Amino acid sequence: MATRIRMKRMGRRNRPFFRVVVIDSRRQRDGAAIEEVGWYDPIKTEDNFSLKDDRLIHWLKQGAQPSDTVKNLMKKSGLSYRWHLMKQGLDEKTIDHEIQRWSLDRDERLKKKTEDKAETEAEAKEKAEAEAKVKEEAEVEDETQEEAEVEEPVETEGEAKTEEKAEEAEAEVKEEDTELEETAEVETKADEEAEVKKEEKTEEEPEEEAEADEKETEVKTEEEEPVEEEAEVEEEETEPEAVAEVEEEAAVEASAEEEGEPEEEKEKEKKKKPKKKEDG
Repeated sequence: MATRIRMKRMGRRNRPFFRVVVIDSRRQRDGAAIEEVGWYDPIKTEDNFSLKDDRLIHWLKQGAQPSDTVKNLMKKSGLSYRWHLMKQGLDEKTIDHEIQRWSLDRDERLKKKTEDKAETEAEAKEKAEAEAKVKEEAEVEDETQEEAEVEEPVETEGEAKTEEKAEEAEAEVKEEDTELEETAEVETKADEEAEVKKEEKTEEEPEEEAEADEKETEVKTEEEEPVEEEAEVEEEETEPEAVAEVEEEAAVEASAEEEGEPEEEKEKEKKKKPKKKEDG
């Protein structure tokens, strides 16, 4: 028959209580047990279990297999260590001596464990208190800041307005600077274009002046040629007239001398003669 050492649930809802029993492995959890060898109360924190060492060792010798929870209880009580020493074939005195040493070591380990636990709890409390203080200080600072903001909303609004005005003024100044730069660039471009045009004109003017001077000289030469021809014609026309006048004067003088005319008549004739020349 395969036997098991396991837990049997007792108690009521939300208040469990277990009995450590030796039972046939083919039975149900709460079925009929062969023998009860201990109990376990999970709600308690200290002294929450009890085992019958002699009966457990008897059933272990018979080949009964403990469950995992029962093994944990046996380790806590030292029964598993005793069973380990018995399987090695040691006598009862050495086993008892080793169990006493194990119990002392266990007590020391439990003390250290409790001390470490107490230290960790104290550190956790200190940390929690420090965090609580920091939170309280932060809350107080937030409250003071809120009160200050409530008391001085007008000042903050005025500062915001002044900042906005300053920003607007800076933006306007920047826009003006950009406009001035653009106008300066346009003026420089216009000046450069004007200079280029002037240079082109200055290059074209001497050529035009030279052409105009050539044209004027040609016109003057053309005008001077007919004038010279007219002068030559006049000179040719005046030469016979002058000869005729000289001859007439000579004849008049001769006749005056002969006839003895008065000088006044001679002068009148002289005055009349040039009028004829002008008419001619």
